Amino acid sequence: MKRVIVDYAKLTKDILDMLLEKYPDGYDYEDIITFKNAKGENVKAVELRTEDTVYLVKVSSKLENAMEEYAEDEDFFDDNDDFDVNLPEDKD
Repeated sequence: MKRVIVDYAKLTKDILDMLLEKYPDGYDYEDIITFKNAKGENVKAVELRTEDTVYLVKVSSKLENAMEEYAEDEDFFDDNDDFDVNLPEDKD
């Protein structure tokens, strides 16, 4: 199974959709996991699983705001310059 750490700037519509499906009212403290990255830094994230991938989406105030805004306005993603929409999609 592939593991992917996702930062706010690398969110995609698919990941935002999965976040809203799993956490429709937002995530709680018990949903957050903490782990050390390759640099030995503590990282807090929420987990999303698909059939072949585990996404660890880094927790931040920007993520919370993006989830709220996207839930209210699906054009939020397209209208927001914070996201790098030119990132290559994951290929199996």
